[in-house]
Amino acid sequence: MKNLKVTLGAFMIAASLFTSCEKKSNDTNEILIPATSQEFAALKMQALENQKQNFQFDAATMGSFTTENGVEISINGLCLTKNGNPVTGNVDVVVVELFERGNMLTTNKSTMGRMPNGDKALLLSGGEFFIEATQNGEALEISCGIQAIIPTNLTGGDDNLMTIWEGVADCNDANGDGIDDDCDGIVWEQDEVAAERKVEIGDGQNGGNVYYSFFSDFGWTNVDRFYMDPRPKTTILVDVPEGYDNENSAVYLSYDGEANALANLDTYNATTELFSEHYGQIPVGLECHVIFASEIDGEWLYAIKAATITANGIIVFTEAELATATEAQLITLINALP
Repeated sequence: MKNLKVTLGAFMIAASLFTSCEKKSNDTNEILIPATSQEFAALKMQALENQKQNFQFDAATMGSFTTENGVEISINGLCLTKNGNPVTGNVDVVVVELFERGNMLTTNKSTMGRMPNGDKALLLSGGEFFIEATQNGEALEISCGIQAIIPTNLTGGDDNLMTIWEGVADCNDANGDGIDDDCDGIVWEQDEVAAERKVEIGDGQNGGNVYYSFFSDFGWTNVDRFYMDPRPKTTILVDVPEGYDNENSAVYLSYDGEANALANLDTYNATTELFSEHYGQIPVGLECHVIFASEIDGEWLYAIKAATITANGIIVFTEAELATATEAQLITLINALP
């Protein structure tokens, strides 16, 4: 193995939630070499590539596609332009759809929304989507809305409070040099254009209710709303194993009972070496699972810890708690959380 050097002890398989997941040995002679930022970024990029679906249509027509999860997407080819000129001929379309927290984690597309004061808080999602249209590898622009008809049963049923949010790159200056090192994260901001077109709930053609929604542009769009909890709020700190920071690892919160949401501890203090959600939006008494994620030898290095949130609490991950999993195994583990 490239990152894990065993000097006197053998690498040991231990029981995890799934027997196919590999647990790191607790042998004191084992030296864990943390991933580089490039290795961790490549792992997330590959996870995103694995979620892409490809379609094609003639720009003279209305392009209509049904995704693997049954979402119907319609793009008016007459609204497409390339360098300001109308598009003719075949158009390539890429779609990514994320509904469950396992895929949200591996692609680093958590559901953190920007509040009016600039802080971030958890969103409950009716579906995260990336849509891109290209011709000969060149990105196209669109001047009218993109319709998405989304089955509500993909995210637990009807929710009349859902609105449209736009995904904006959430960059990370990992080493404090003023240069954004990591831009694969997303923060969601209310889409002012799409807000004029409310998300409607209606009957789907194949039975069951759907969200009728219009996205204002290509890129990342989310149908969601803020998580609401009347309990007092706090912030928490998370201590991760030595050698890991926000450049080569990440920490997430999975709220018990919310399968279509994933919070991200998006700040890291290089002096204290602690991750934090410094906006104070986590309910005291919340039952949740804290997730550490990084990379090792092209696979996921992770730890999952059940927690009940206390005011200003500190949650600690040790190296002995780390385990490895493939992307598919980790997605299954995260989606199986309560």
